[in-house]
Amino acid sequence: MDRSKSKGIVVFSGGSAANNLVDVFKTVRENKKCPLSYVIPISDNGGSSSELIRVFGGPGIGDVRSRLVRLIPDDPDHDDSEKAALKVFFNHRLPKDRIEAKQEWLQIVEADHALWTNISTAKKELIRSILNLINFEILKRLRPSSTFDFSSASIGNLFLTGGRLFTGSFESAIYLLSSICSVPSHTSVVPAINTNFTHHISAGLANNTKITGQNSISHPSKITALEGMPATAPSEHEETEYHDSIEDANLPGSLPTLRKQYITFSKADDDDLPARIDRIWYINPFGQEIRLAANPRVLDALREAQAIVYSIGSLYTSLVPSLILKGVGEAIANPSIRYKILILNSTNDRETGPSSSPFSAVDFIAAIAKAGAESRGFTGEVGENEYKAYVTHLIHLQGPGTPRVDKEVLNGLGIETIRVYGRRMEGEGFVRYDEKALIQALEVTVGKREQRAERSRRNTLEG
Repeated sequence: MDRSKSKGIVVFSGGSAANNLVDVFKTVRENKKCPLSYVIPISDNGGSSSELIRVFGGPGIGDVRSRLVRLIPDDPDHDDSEKAALKVFFNHRLPKDRIEAKQEWLQIVEADHALWTNISTAKKELIRSILNLINFEILKRLRPSSTFDFSSASIGNLFLTGGRLFTGSFESAIYLLSSICSVPSHTSVVPAINTNFTHHISAGLANNTKITGQNSISHPSKITALEGMPATAPSEHEETEYHDSIEDANLPGSLPTLRKQYITFSKADDDDLPARIDRIWYINPFGQEIRLAANPRVLDALREAQAIVYSIGSLYTSLVPSLILKGVGEAIANPSIRYKILILNSTNDRETGPSSSPFSAVDFIAAIAKAGAESRGFTGEVGENEYKAYVTHLIHLQGPGTPRVDKEVLNGLGIETIRVYGRRMEGEGFVRYDEKALIQALEVTVGKREQRAERSRRNTLEG
């Protein structure tokens, strides 16, 4: 068999934003008849994941879970009510109220809940066994200083945590959920780091400010107070001593900001950062910088890749944490990978501002190149002539609020630009990618079709 025909596509992404493009990547994969790998970061410490991390340690699993569930296949030719039920089940969140959340959780583990409808007995009992295990582990860790808060907890996240504790392996838990959800074998969800530990990130801003923890970088949220937390704002020393008195999965003396509950947050109401983000790095629980190696499966996928796609999402918390890992930059820069495609966000967010100085397309590419260079141990400025080693093509929208794309500058850097048609949804202030147009742009770029896609209003190749 000609191995070149089976070389795969590797997509770097986070969770929710890129979930909207899963059908796009699925179609491109089918037309190319090749493997597809999603590389997902594990540094998120916000939302209900913060409580799982506080009590059990381990990686941030929310983005991995959301991608696995999104990949449950839809078969329009068959009425597969079980797959639909599994999608609802693993995406389900418990109520925000703490008491109501615990009551509903007990209904679920006791199989006395409508969520189990249409799930076969065999799968139900397998799922329940893992949920009962995590319930038992929660009870084992019950202490006067620490009780588990089920508020807004994701059933899928609880299942993945239970699977990891049962097998001792994060990837085994992913395999179990993939199997239950019938995720096709040609599509893989690969955590950027294969770990049973928690790994946090910090951001350095251009004004020398440092922000610790992904949640604080991307969407600062209201801290969920633990029982007994002082009503008045404590000093850093008092706060550290207070958290040391809580018996949970955190090491004594570790940074208080990494030990708090961030269950409630909003992605819509984020203030500007005081300056641009200059750099992202991993830290240990005490705030010291560490260099981590990528999951070997990520490097294997990159070695067998014909194309890399940087998907839409948060630049510095969805893409960069995967790109700075040891081994990734060198693998991406390998000239045997011909297509390294950035799908540019349709708007700038908190991470690519501030609003007075929003990122352009060149700024996005520079950040990716810098992350790739840091993965290779280089911490200085990256020359513009090196950008094309990490990004060869840019797909973008055009319209109000979209990042500025300087076609001539990008062409001078050896980067092709492809403008595609977008659509504006009612009630939204930004443009979304049109699926058909994006599929055409990707397929024109990687050259999969027998016939080159024609220029049209929906897909305009520039450069």
